[in-house]
Amino acid sequence: MVIPGRVSAIVVDYHSGASLEACVRSLWDNGVHEVIVVDNAEAGTSAAALGAQPATVLQTGLNLGYGRGANRGVARATGEFLVISNPDVLAHPGVVAGLVHVLGSRAGVGVVAPRIERPDGTVYPSQRVFPNVWLAAAHALLAPLWPHNPATRRYRSPRPDGTVDWVSGAFFAMRRADFEAIGGFDERFFMFAEDMDLCWRVRELGLSVEALNDVAVTHVEGLSRRRAGRAMLVAHHASALRFEAYHARGPRRALIPLAALVLGARLLISLARGAHETEN
Repeated sequence: MVIPGRVSAIVVDYHSGASLEACVRSLWDNGVHEVIVVDNAEAGTSAAALGAQPATVLQTGLNLGYGRGANRGVARATGEFLVISNPDVLAHPGVVAGLVHVLGSRAGVGVVAPRIERPDGTVYPSQRVFPNVWLAAAHALLAPLWPHNPATRRYRSPRPDGTVDWVSGAFFAMRRADFEAIGGFDERFFMFAEDMDLCWRVRELGLSVEALNDVAVTHVEGLSRRRAGRAMLVAHHASALRFEAYHARGPRRALIPLAALVLGARLLISLARGAHETEN
């Protein structure tokens, strides 16, 4: 499949090690036109991990977080289309062409993402819905103790008709014009929920969020966040509350204090169990 335009790949790195080199190699093999690596770690960390793989490396001087780092990378990009990727993702052959073909042929699509697989070949639940109050509360309270409860399964699944509200930010594609129209990632989110927020704002623009299941990537989850497990748990729950505070409307806004209590209880449970799982 021919890629209908110039594609810039943005990879936000934070101590991902050898996975970064494999990620960048897989992006070049997919026919992207440039790779920009945003190094959120100590100076030279990403350059050393890249080995012989060519890429433009942006040094931030500190850990900006995922969305803010991606915004810096996009600011340097020259492509009409953007692929934004975690550093611990391996792009399968044809995935970039498949995603960009959708964007190039369907003007109403704002974000498109592939199937995401774990290293063992199982499918990661990257296609999700925006939860109502009761679904959000049930997922928040039950997931740390009962990971596969019905509420969590519903939240982490497409709708019955196959449509999705939002997709994981681990790997997705957008037109640059649409990314700029929504102002990129909201930099008030340091880590987690920035992808949900971005998809929310894309949909407010009147565009759809799509999942393309016939192309895939493999994601080795959590290489960077394992360096600061407790801090990442706190960031996860803070971002979930921030999303609710920014986007709740009508009577739902009155329930924000309750959301804070629920998320606080979930955080305490997760910390008590020593959990390092920060899957939304």
